[in-house]
Order: sequence, then structure tokens, then C-alpha cells
Amino acid sequence: MSTSQQAKKILIVDDEPSVVSYLEMLFCDNGYQTISAADGKEALELMRREKPDLVTLDISMPEASGTRFYKEVKTDPQLASIPVVIITAVTGYGGDPYAYQKFISHRRIVPPPEGFFPKPIQREELLEAIRKLLD
Repeated sequence: MSTSQQAKKILIVDDEPSVVSYLEMLFCDNGYQTISAADGKEALELMRREKPDLVTLDISMPEASGTRFYKEVKTDPQLASIPVVIITAVTGYGGDPYAYQKFISHRRIVPPPEGFFPKPIQREELLEAIRKLLD
């Protein structure tokens, strides 16, 4: 990346400090800026103030859940165009790691997320998806 090119900013929304640290290191090592929030309420405030280029979102969090946060973002005309990549350990019946993706992708109120990754994170797949969304 050239010095004149502004690094893309990623908002990491997760209540687990170890996950936030891992994602911050991964994204910063790959040329992105990061900011983080521990819950949906804090994340909404940061989104409005910081205008990130992309959001990674955990689903299970205190305060405003990831699902509520996602709905608020995707129904807000000023925020709806910001891509959201869900990164979650939420599984469905029988431990299906993609059950939540199926659930959120079939909601009538909001569009499906721009990306979905079950935990544990496959780092190269995640980075490839982020690059595609931000380039």
C-alpha cells in the first residue's frame, strides 16, 4: 500500500478480548486500521462517529446483541451500505456452524450479511473475503 493511500478501517465488534486482539493483529498486519467495540450499543456509536469501511460482528454479546445491532445497521440509510462480516461461534441444531447464516440470510427485514465465518476462524479465507469487500 502506498503511503498516500488511506488504510481501510475495520470495526471489530466482539465481547471476547482474545478474539478482538487476534483480529486486530491479523488486520493490522495486513494493512488495515482497526477500532473495536465490546457490544452492539458501543458499536453503533462508533459506526456513526468513525464511519468504518467494514464491520466484523460477533452475535452473542451483552447489551445489544449482534442480531439487533445487525438489524439496526442494515435499516439505517446512513449505515446500511457498510459491509458486515459475521464471525460467530453460534451454532444451530446439531452443531451446524452455518445455521445462523441460514437464519439471518432469510430474514425479510434485512439483507443477508456480506460475509459469514464460523469460529474458529479460517484466517486466509477471512482475509480473502475482507480484501474482496474492501478493494
